Amino acid sequence: MSPRQKMINLMYLVFIAMMALSMGKEVLTAFGSINEKLTENNNSTSQKNEAAYSSLATKATDQPAKYLHLKQKADKIKIASNKFNSYIDSLKTKMLSDQEDKNNYEVMDRGDFLDEYLFKGDTFTKKGDEFVNEINEYRTNVVEALGADYKSLSDKTTILFSTDNQTDREGVTKKWLNYHFEGFPLVASLTKLTQLQVDIKNSESNILTTMLGGQLESEVSLSNYKGIVQLDKTAYYIGEKVTGKVVLGRYDPSMIPDKVTLNGGIYTNIKAGQIILDLRASKLGDNDIKGVINFTENGKSVPVEFNSSYTVIPEPNDAVISADAMNVVYRGVDNPVSVSLPGVSNNNLKVTATGGNIITSGSSYMIKAGQGSEMTINVGATLSSGKKINSSKKFRVKDIPAAQASVRGEFGLVRMPKTSVENADIGAGLPDFVFDLQLKVNSFKVKVPGELTVLVNGTAFNAAAKKALARARRGDQITIFDIEAVIDNNTSYKLKKVLPVIIEISN
Repeated sequence: MSPRQKMINLMYLVFIAMMALSMGKEVLTAFGSINEKLTENNNSTSQKNEAAYSSLATKATDQPAKYLHLKQKADKIKIASNKFNSYIDSLKTKMLSDQEDKNNYEVMDRGDFLDEYLFKGDTFTKKGDEFVNEINEYRTNVVEALGADYKSLSDKTTILFSTDNQTDREGVTKKWLNYHFEGFPLVASLTKLTQLQVDIKNSESNILTTMLGGQLESEVSLSNYKGIVQLDKTAYYIGEKVTGKVVLGRYDPSMIPDKVTLNGGIYTNIKAGQIILDLRASKLGDNDIKGVINFTENGKSVPVEFNSSYTVIPEPNDAVISADAMNVVYRGVDNPVSVSLPGVSNNNLKVTATGGNIITSGSSYMIKAGQGSEMTINVGATLSSGKKINSSKKFRVKDIPAAQASVRGEFGLVRMPKTSVENADIGAGLPDFVFDLQLKVNSFKVKVPGELTVLVNGTAFNAAAKKALARARRGDQITIFDIEAVIDNNTSYKLKKVLPVIIEISN
């Protein structure tokens, strides 16, 4: 071979070596970038997990019968997770102790540290055995904490944190530690350890979500509901029709109130979450049953008012007035009110209103409330005996409650793919209101994390909103707020502030 050909061959060899070296540095840098992304994900998941743990602790204090056993399981899992996560952090610190620049991944191409730290010939060092034991201990502690109630979660944990032997592409069976950490560049092993921490955080998140979701499913199960009979009135006579309705009400024996006040006094006849009424009807006319039930929620006492009434009558000498929407009329809508007097036909009743207007009459009445806080229905009639009856009934006047923004017909927190969000219409509604009102959205504002707030006219995302949305990532929560809406057939009535809706990007 000539000297010239030898020189050409040598140059090719140097060129190929340089290409291999360059490609190696790019791979090392890629591993480092992945490690940074995983670390960032861990920080975000840790914050969400801490919020879930805190919420569960509050619920366990407020409602121990429901949530205390879940908190006890969660506490054990949290302790095991923190211990294992701290162990991995300490191992990563030792791995990088000799690195002057912790972010210079191109020099982390050697695996000498872990090869000497974990392995000794064909066996493991004490530190290697300790590493495997830490994984096994974590897996065992989590499975024991979950118990038989969460078998699917236990099975997933067992698989995810298994240390069983592994088979490589050549069909060679290796021990788990050798398969994952022997002979790898330092940055690759660092990334694998961070991924192990990701598995810990995600497992915690899945466990907490499943626990709380299972409790919610149990609470709303139809087995916890009872039929409740609601009669149109509480006094009947021979020959009258007994009318009313039967509704479903949720029965929860674990919801024990802290205190019950009934008709101005402390009431203690409470059994399995139910307030057992045991009163004597001793006064003619209308008698109130009203009071307050106090529960603890989020560490604070929350009062729940109740108000009803019953009538004690010896003979038909008083009008029976019942509001179709209970003892409340709402400003801004037409309120149906039924007025009757046993033994007197409707066309012989004289019905007037104080503090409002009667807009229709006949067998039923529609009234429109005024600007005051109460209004009165006055009823006058003459019985067949010639006796004149004049009765009145006061009703509380309330504004229409705050509406709620909606997306895809859902309220509160809605999880959606990003591709579906930009095409979704923003609506508004009153999901718990007694009247079925149609609301029209005129405008709203969109806030994407890290982006400026965008004002949108109409119900669909405009170009600016879609541009901001394009920068959202999975897990981001898009807030729709400052919604301007009106009642479709009564635009003159000014609604209260419309509550926002939050869209969480699912993928």
